[in-house]
Formats: sequence, C-alpha cells, structure tokens
Amino acid sequence: MVKAYGSGETRVVALDHVDVDIARGQFTAIMGPSGSGKSTLMHCVAGLDTVTSGEIYIDETEITKLKDKKLTKLRRDRIGFIFQAFNLLPTLSAIENITLPMDIAGRKPDRAWLDRVVETVGLAGRLKHRPNQLSGGQQQRVAVARALAARPEIIFGDEPTGNLDSRAGAEVLGFLKRSVDELGQTIVMVTHDPVAASYANRVLYLADGRIVDEMYNPTADLVLERMKHFDARGRVS
Repeated sequence: MVKAYGSGETRVVALDHVDVDIARGQFTAIMGPSGSGKSTLMHCVAGLDTVTSGEIYIDETEITKLKDKKLTKLRRDRIGFIFQAFNLLPTLSAIENITLPMDIAGRKPDRAWLDRVVETVGLAGRLKHRPNQLSGGQQQRVAVARALAARPEIIFGDEPTGNLDSRAGAEVLGFLKRSVDELGQTIVMVTHDPVAASYANRVLYLADGRIVDEMYNPTADLVLERMKHFDARGRVS
C-alpha cells in the first residue's frame, strides 16, 4: 500500500509500498522513529484513513473498496481500538463504558464472554466505579475490556500504555498478552517502548515509510539494540 500527502514538489510519502500480513491470534508490535509511518500504517489498516493506492483486507473483506457507511459498520462490528487517551465517558460506570459500543450497536453482550473478559483484565471488583474513582491503569483496563468485549476480529492499540506509569503499563500489557494467549485475540500495537514491544509475538520495524526489519519472540534488550540502528532521521544504519 502507498499513502501520500500533497502533490508535486510538496508530495510526502508516509507509506512507501508497504506489504504486510498480520497473523490471526498473534500480538504484533509496530516500531520505528517519529515520522516513520507507524501510526499511519495502523490507521490505514484499521480503516481510519484511506490509502493512495493498494489494497487492505480484513479476512476476506477488502476494506479499501468499502463506502463510508459499510466501513463504519465494519469498524464497529469487527475492529476494536485502544488509544493512549482512555476515551471513557465520565458519567458512566466501568461496566457501562465496557458495554457502550454494543449498546450503541443494539447488540446484547455475551454474558459468559463478558465475565471472562472482566476476569482477564482484573476488574471484577470495580465495575460500578466511574472513571474518576479509578486509577489511570484501571481506566486503561476498562478501555481494554471495552475493546475485547465486542469480540472483534482484531484490536488496534496506539501507544496504549503511553499515559501510564511503568507498573500500570506492565499490568495493561500483561492483560493484552493474556487476551491473545487465552482468548485468541489478534492485536496490533504501535509503540516506541522496547519493554512494551517485548510483550508481542512479533515486532515490525518501520523507517522512511517502509518495513525494514521484523523480529519474532522479542526481548526488551533485543528490541532496544535493534532501535539503536536507526539514526535521528529514522534511516537505518
């Protein structure tokens, strides 16, 4: 896929012929320097942004050909999102925030699945609390549970632990990993943090809008070592 902004001399290529497969039931991290295209890649694959050329499929569905209404429905029914900002409604309790997307879609939650998700993210004793009664880590766990509860085919996380301290971040990453290992979830996460990337099964490295490397079964030290090969402009040494 190609994603470019502007035209002529001012044309900027954010994604330069990127070709990638995301494995089902795996935790994939996307890394790279600022401006490397990692958030653009995630936004295009998730149907939040359009590509200049190329095709994107979620399972058998080519999302690049969908009209707005069908794309909105696909994002609602088949994709989950976790952002750096928790995006919780302050007037709703934790459980109401978790089920909100399904309530809007007019779908009843699968109670057994919902209970399992709540247990996986460790929120059983906090469901009636409003966001202002929860810590940052607990609020992000609510956001994780909200993404998981609708049983999406894939969840995208954009720096999901960026606003958390290291302990709360480790908790949330642990829950994401458990959701992959125990619930069979598929997760794609953009991060700049080698520790966060170490929770993934696979790390993709972007530089200058291209995938330049990948790593399986990463450790924080291996990821950090690989990141040292990028200079300040994101070029590979």
